[in-house]
Amino acid sequence: MAVGKRGRRSGPPSSREAARDPRSAERIERGDQSLTTNQGLPIADNQNSLKAGTRGSTLLEDFILREKITSFDHERIPERIVHARGSGAHGYFEVYESQRKLTKAKFLQDPKTRTPVFVRFSTVVGGAGSADTVRDLRGFAVKFYTDEGIYDLVGNNVPVFFIQDAMKFPDFVHAAKPEPNRAIPQASSAHDTFWDFVSLTPETIHAVIWAMSDRGIPRSYRMMQGFGVHTFRFVSAAGQVQRVKFHWKPLLGTHALVWEEAQLLAGKDADFHRRDLWDAIAAGAFPEYELGVQLIREEDAEAFAIDLLDPTKLIPEELVPVTPLGRMVLNRNPENFFAETEQVAFHPAHIVPGIDFTEDPLLQGRLFSYTDTQLIRLGGPNFHELPINRSHSPVQNLQRDGFMRHTIHPGRVAYEPSGIDDGSPRQVSAESGGFESYAAPVAGTKLRDRTASFFDHFSQARLFWNSQSPVEQDHIVGAFQFELAKLETQAVRQRVADMLQNIDRGLAERVVAVLGIQLGKPPATQQVASEIDVSPALSMLNHPGAGIATRKIAVLVADGFEATEVRALRQALAKAGATAVLIAPRLGPIVPREGAAIPADHSVATVSSVLFDAVAVPSGKESLAALAASPAFARFVQEAHRHAKALWIGAGADALLDSAGIDSSAASQMRGVVASGRSGFAKGDLIGFTDAIAAHRHWARAV
Repeated sequence: MAVGKRGRRSGPPSSREAARDPRSAERIERGDQSLTTNQGLPIADNQNSLKAGTRGSTLLEDFILREKITSFDHERIPERIVHARGSGAHGYFEVYESQRKLTKAKFLQDPKTRTPVFVRFSTVVGGAGSADTVRDLRGFAVKFYTDEGIYDLVGNNVPVFFIQDAMKFPDFVHAAKPEPNRAIPQASSAHDTFWDFVSLTPETIHAVIWAMSDRGIPRSYRMMQGFGVHTFRFVSAAGQVQRVKFHWKPLLGTHALVWEEAQLLAGKDADFHRRDLWDAIAAGAFPEYELGVQLIREEDAEAFAIDLLDPTKLIPEELVPVTPLGRMVLNRNPENFFAETEQVAFHPAHIVPGIDFTEDPLLQGRLFSYTDTQLIRLGGPNFHELPINRSHSPVQNLQRDGFMRHTIHPGRVAYEPSGIDDGSPRQVSAESGGFESYAAPVAGTKLRDRTASFFDHFSQARLFWNSQSPVEQDHIVGAFQFELAKLETQAVRQRVADMLQNIDRGLAERVVAVLGIQLGKPPATQQVASEIDVSPALSMLNHPGAGIATRKIAVLVADGFEATEVRALRQALAKAGATAVLIAPRLGPIVPREGAAIPADHSVATVSSVLFDAVAVPSGKESLAALAASPAFARFVQEAHRHAKALWIGAGADALLDSAGIDSSAASQMRGVVASGRSGFAKGDLIGFTDAIAAHRHWARAV
């Protein structure tokens, strides 16, 4: 026992002292205790919601689920519990051709109609003040302001989620969030409680390996895929029903950061993704995404090895190709971050005729949870009247009053049916466009259970691993090594490592190689035969996009640079839709060897290579000498080289390369490096450089 100020003992209080503490009645002591509801009722099953049959809808009767999620939804104000860190943009959606054979949703009928949208991208775990580039999944939520009301497609940048049932959502988020006793780490899964939950909840492992892949550190919101995650239904006017999974594919391709790059960016520019999205739209380089769907006939819904109601599983595109429906363009930044991006309220239950739910138990819980959350975040039931959430089509109902009611309803009637005021508003028949739920048959015994395929947790994680390129597999190994090495509890590290054997023994062996542990016996697991072993669509390298539009290229110059090269480089990049940014030792005019001075865009003291997609170093004896003598410029080039980015090196830059630790004699033979010959700059150098930028990374050169 230590002695503190004035000779008083410091340390834990004695039992007598604790008894005098006025908080002692409220303090919950940990121990061997039974799990109960808030009313003290012992809980027999905390894993499954109450359903009408094993695959049936979740029942409103499930008071345990409602109490648990209600408590969870209201535990933080006013910041979002998850997806607190976000960025938004306005735009529009237009369908390529009428989809009346698939759905009666009006916004998917007329190619001449542009449906306004608002999109919010976000990280999941971190608070509103955390960094953009942390390793995490990303939210991809789209609000369509259709002629039939609001439709929200609320998804993520990966097609699967960590849990199968809404009953486990509070537990998952509590485990991933900062540990409650010390509120660290922020915006990171690299801590004991997250991996403890993963090691004891194997259904998480498929989403975990996606998060440990390059998908967890996207290059930009503009270069990130989106998915609806759940299986939904399309319903046509003729009554035809199909299961549907939604996909967003960015026109610019799907690209990622390097892990070290993501870490550096968190310090160099914590707002990197937010700034990137804003700057692109402000410059007129509008992000564009294609909306596609995987379609499964209702009668074929049980023809797959997986259960379509399981949100931890996907349907490989090789089995069910993605059918393009239309495109979304983001062309306007918000005018007020709080009023729009912060107050926007999404909800999977905001649907329109022609789109309906399935019995996915995670989706079923979300249908309750989202409205419940907005009640506390946005002050009451009238959050739909905030401008960003307001329907563009007329809203007329008999709901009244409450906090922050904006609309003024004249007249005597606030009930239905009514014989006063002509009985308005009236119900709308389904034939006239009124919504009616799909008449899915519901029957079964009340129980808490899942179908057998829900318990196959590793087949699709193995499919994902097998589908990655060797480079992507290396990155996954490195991510697991980093995360598990941060753990303080050896038993958790051991359980996760042993679990990885059920994905791939080689993966597990590579991960434990730096953890100081030996693999034990893998946990028992159930397996369902997979239709395919490899899905090329799951590799990011197979979604490169086209061209170099919107890429930012750092051009390093000092007094004495070759102005003709810089002009030619700027013109070539601008023609391809990219931007050249001049980085110099100082701000102000930089004097070339010949011609007029050019103002620098940035001083090297305020920027880093991680903020750019490629680096160019024009010729000029005096300029190159000054750059070579500067540790900041040497580090700039060295980092870009280490992160496998495209480099263009002007003639005479040997000293700069050597100071950056790059073998100048071999530079011209390196992948992604364009080195001008001794005779100087040539037109072919520009072509080679733009081609190298389009490749995004040159992994054969990564060091």
